[in-house]
Amino acid sequence: MGKEIRFIVEEDQFERLKAVKERRGYTWKGLMLEGVDALDIDDRDK
Repeated sequence: MGKEIRFIVEEDQFERLKAVKERRGYTWKGLMLEGVDALDIDDRDK
């Protein structure tokens, strides 16, 4: 069974996230997973 993630962001943060999501054609889930993949890559380089 899947888990649900919820968090609150400021309006300007939401607009920034939404713009990136739409520009890249992601779902909200896809945007989150892409972000964590990028962070994992950065951590491996340290």
